[in-house]
Amino acid sequence: MNDTLQKKQGGLEAEDDTIDVGALITTLWRGKWLIAFVTICTVGLAIYYAYFKAVPMYQSTAVVILETKQDNFAGLPSISGGLSGDSTGVNTEVEVLKSRGLAQKVVERLKLIQDPEFNSELREPSVVGRGIKAVKLVFGSGMSEEMAQSEALQENRIRDNVTEQLLRQISVSNIRQSLVFNISAETQSPVKSAKIADTFAETYIRNQLEVKFTATDQATEWLSKRVSELQIELEIAEKKVKSFTAQTQLVSIEGLEALERQIKDMRDRISNAEVSKIELETMLSALNQAQTTEEKLAAAKDATLARIARDGLASEVSQNAFNSRYQTILDRVRVDTARAEQQLTTLRLSEVELGRQVASQGEDLIVLQQLTRESEATRLLYEYFLTRLKETSAQEGIQKADSRILSHAVVPAMPSAPKKTQIVALAMILGVMIGAGIVLLREFRMSTFRTADDLESYTGVNVLGQVPLIPTRARQDTLQYLSDKPTSAAAEAIRNLRTSLMLSNMDKKPQVIVSTSSIPGEGKTTVSLSLAKFLSGLGKSVLLIEGDIRRRTLNEYFPTLPTTGIASVLNQDVDFADAVHRPKGFDVDVLAGEKTNVNAADIFSSDTFKAFIAEMRKRYDFIIIDTPPILVVPDARIISESADAILFSVKWDSTSRALLDESMRMFQNSNQRITGFVLSQIDEKRMRKYGYGDKGGAFSQYGKGYYDI
Repeated sequence: MNDTLQKKQGGLEAEDDTIDVGALITTLWRGKWLIAFVTICTVGLAIYYAYFKAVPMYQSTAVVILETKQDNFAGLPSISGGLSGDSTGVNTEVEVLKSRGLAQKVVERLKLIQDPEFNSELREPSVVGRGIKAVKLVFGSGMSEEMAQSEALQENRIRDNVTEQLLRQISVSNIRQSLVFNISAETQSPVKSAKIADTFAETYIRNQLEVKFTATDQATEWLSKRVSELQIELEIAEKKVKSFTAQTQLVSIEGLEALERQIKDMRDRISNAEVSKIELETMLSALNQAQTTEEKLAAAKDATLARIARDGLASEVSQNAFNSRYQTILDRVRVDTARAEQQLTTLRLSEVELGRQVASQGEDLIVLQQLTRESEATRLLYEYFLTRLKETSAQEGIQKADSRILSHAVVPAMPSAPKKTQIVALAMILGVMIGAGIVLLREFRMSTFRTADDLESYTGVNVLGQVPLIPTRARQDTLQYLSDKPTSAAAEAIRNLRTSLMLSNMDKKPQVIVSTSSIPGEGKTTVSLSLAKFLSGLGKSVLLIEGDIRRRTLNEYFPTLPTTGIASVLNQDVDFADAVHRPKGFDVDVLAGEKTNVNAADIFSSDTFKAFIAEMRKRYDFIIIDTPPILVVPDARIISESADAILFSVKWDSTSRALLDESMRMFQNSNQRITGFVLSQIDEKRMRKYGYGDKGGAFSQYGKGYYDI
């Protein structure tokens, strides 16, 4: 059993690690009719919508080209520059075309608020809409005036809703690698679509002109104000120049340069006078210090004095003439020295006066030049802005938009939507996808077993038989059906089960066979009865024991069963021969269950029961024990200790994996091994519906012609 569970778990892990494409395709193929049904329904809805329900929509397109190069008329520069042709500029213009402001202008121009296609308030309300409106009126009647919306707010809300609807029905696109824009409008009217597209283009171009006119007006207003201010500033500056000139001596750069030359000459004369003064002072000092005749001659440097000295100084007359001449020279030198001192002083005073004049006139000249420059700068600004004002005023009549309409919208002849063929094709694809999703979801969520392969791969235990649903209304008719139709699919399925059970152990054929299931209603009793019937058909002696003594199901199949049964036999209240019963038309001895105060588990756990089974082995070729469900009571596991084979019935498309896991876990805990599974109560029609028609046993589609219906 541990090996079985490990095999099951290993198989699940392998399935989780990989995707079996073949199994996926097979699953989808099994659900082909469901996929086809969903696809047909989806396509039908699409056809109804596209051809009968959908409102035809007409699309019209106006083409606008962006002109980045602006011509300057009469050489006048533009106030607002042209648009750039780069990607940023193009994307900006696309957003401008999609803007709410532009859409609102179109709404106002075309009065779309009065159009029911755009204004939902004008449409006839639906039943749901009328109900909501009535509820609002009932509950809104008690609202205060402050909470109620004003008429202006209501109008704004309607205008905003109409604008939003218009933007949803407008599309703007730029043709790649160009400056051309397509403005498309899609409405229920072809004429309206063309009109809206053209109006959008015209409003866009008009908006560009309005922007330029606004910019020009603002520039003109500002320039006019600025020119007036500069005119006043110029007048003030010129008045300052005139006033300063009147208050000061007339000065100029040339006059200042003449004064500077005079100062230079004066400084040269002062330098020469200083040299002459020094020479005179030196000579006077030498004359005053001379004592001898030679020193006096050297100091005086006078020709007359030298001649007197050459004539001789022996006489007093000569001496007096020499001294008189020397004194004259000395007095003259003194006079010259005093005059030189006075001249030098006068020159220095003149230099100071000239310097003062130069400094004063230089400062005045600087102030005058500054005032003059300010006046000239103000004049230049005034003239420049005056020129720009005249140019701007001249441009008001020659403004040109940055775009123009390349082609007007054409009234479409055929609707652009709905695209019926495309809708139907997409619906078909969607239907296939939805159908496939439903099939895969159903397969993914399926926790039951529909084929023997599923059951074997999940448990790792062989499926010995696949028994179809026997078409009878009452349980007591089951055996009669098998007798009346010995070549039916159900009968052949039981024979296949019998054969598989006999071959399950070649060394020792099972003699005591237990039939059980997870829960009631899974067909284990039918399997027990049918197997017993077909084992007796081999000429073998068969004993059928009702191990489910709590429910006593065999009474529903054989109403004539005695009231005493296995409990009385084990208690030795009656003999086995008196308790056993062979129903009419059923060549099998039946030992029924009976009500008892002793717990059934205690009865089957007793040594008496084991001894009884050992005795029955000697009397019968096969002993089949129909036990209770394993998940309900422990009887099946107790009885299985005395059995050679355990047949476990799994109801087709009903028993869940969780129930089967718990059942196998209980057998595992008891160290018991299930011999094989029986996939019971298989619905042939549903089997084919699910796409498993080729995976049945004796009831598969290939069995036609071999079995009775």
